[in-house]
Amino acid sequence: MLKLFNHLVCSALALALALLAGAAPAATDPSDAAMESIRPEAIRAHMNFLADDLLEGRGASSRGYEISAKYMATEFESMGLTPAGDAGTYLQNVPLRSVRPDEQNTTLSLIRSGKVETMVFRKDFLTPGDPARKESSVEGSVIYVGFGVTAPEQNYDDYKGIDVKGKIVAMVSEAPNFESSLKAHYSSFEQKIANAAAHGAVGLIVVDDPILEGLYPFKEQVRDLSRPGLRWLTKEGVPNDYFPQLRGGAILSLDASKQFFAGSGHTPEEVFQAAKEGKPLTFPLPLTAKIHTQVKLEDVGSHNVVAKLEGSDPALKNEYLVYSAHLDHLGIGEPVKGDAIYNGALDNASGCAILLEVARAFAQMNPRPKRSILFVAVTGEEAGLLGSDYFAHYPTADKNAIVANVNMDEDQMLWPLLDIIPFGAEHSTLSGVVKRAAERLHLALSPDPMPEQVIFIRSDQYSFVKQGIPAVYPSPGIKSNDPKIDPVAIFKEWEETRYHQPQDDMQQPNLDFNQAVKYAQFAYLCGWLIAQDPQRPTWNAHDFFGDHYAKKM
Repeated sequence: MLKLFNHLVCSALALALALLAGAAPAATDPSDAAMESIRPEAIRAHMNFLADDLLEGRGASSRGYEISAKYMATEFESMGLTPAGDAGTYLQNVPLRSVRPDEQNTTLSLIRSGKVETMVFRKDFLTPGDPARKESSVEGSVIYVGFGVTAPEQNYDDYKGIDVKGKIVAMVSEAPNFESSLKAHYSSFEQKIANAAAHGAVGLIVVDDPILEGLYPFKEQVRDLSRPGLRWLTKEGVPNDYFPQLRGGAILSLDASKQFFAGSGHTPEEVFQAAKEGKPLTFPLPLTAKIHTQVKLEDVGSHNVVAKLEGSDPALKNEYLVYSAHLDHLGIGEPVKGDAIYNGALDNASGCAILLEVARAFAQMNPRPKRSILFVAVTGEEAGLLGSDYFAHYPTADKNAIVANVNMDEDQMLWPLLDIIPFGAEHSTLSGVVKRAAERLHLALSPDPMPEQVIFIRSDQYSFVKQGIPAVYPSPGIKSNDPKIDPVAIFKEWEETRYHQPQDDMQQPNLDFNQAVKYAQFAYLCGWLIAQDPQRPTWNAHDFFGDHYAKKM
């Protein structure tokens, strides 16, 4: 009996142990496996194709761009994603107008003390041209209006106490020293042009200064004249953000800007210093300006690529998270070191490659995320956020059902990724999303380290913000735990030698695709958290962008 009893006890114990061993493991988050599936070799392969010379730099509306759009659409189709463009396709048509100045018949002259000073195109000035009129002229006295900013919520107005009706206003490209993203918002030429028109100005002159020279040197602006300017067209055929009362505009070189203030009682050094310090400075100039423009206009087209992953929740699947990345780059331009193809490997074949890998990670999940997701590769970012602005105005899903945007642009995979700069997240509950994602991936979050670069307005998330949709642009940070690695120095060297140059190609050294995976995982996780949350993201109470844009929807 005792032996039998011992046998039964042992058998029961063995059975219990077996049951414990075979018990289901603790539940794991399905996003873990999805993140782990993101592959460095896939990111490299997509970039290799998109940044190849055969695509000729993917200039918006070019043949090379359309090949890249077809590639993105084919990849989305292979994942089983639903086409979400026009007429059951993956492509959304974006009507564009090409604007190319007729340099021989475009003039700027200044009349000062009865003497005419004739400016030379490309040397002293350039003009983007009028996107709606083949020929236009304006003449008027000139008032320098500092930043050209009116910001009631900041109790700031460069136009206070002056009348610019019927006059030409001159201004620098920057904005007062507001909070980082607000400073970026008010430095937008869209805002400055709209404000000038609202105050009755008939023309606008942008004065070059050391800050603008550091961001976009005049010689590079001249170089970029090899490509036409582009504007998207509304359903009524009107160029976006067009103000017909402004009949002429010009951008001065730095040398011409210094001469511009002669006889005004203000030295160029004084003007530049005020701009640097964010101080208001407004005064009339003792001159009259005459601007005459002739342009060659052509209506062309390009495409956004849009794919949909339908959500799994019966209610939340009717809401959408949008992932975006710009597919275009600068195309073929003036040669640099013997190379004329501006491949755009990091800017932004990297973002589109990561967009594809994030999409594939979501597509293989079972169950799928609760909310639906739109993956959008946009055109015309380099020409002024055109494709994303068009999509945000005319989305292929109900605009009110779009809950958030996560944008990916220029993954700097050149150093170990230790932190993320989440541009725009601080304005909405997306700040909690990026915090949770960063904690889970053991990444730090950092504030904007270079507010003078106004990055918040320079990528496609800004188009969604302007339509009242909370958005975030996560950018690789610049922390380092290795004294031999200085991300700031690496980034500055890259900007000086490769940014918007043909040398941003796949032959550049030190591309680390494992770091690209870390960035992709962060972007994926942000989207996962948004897609799973029963509450849609909301703007913070009394936030400028929520009050300024969302309440107008």
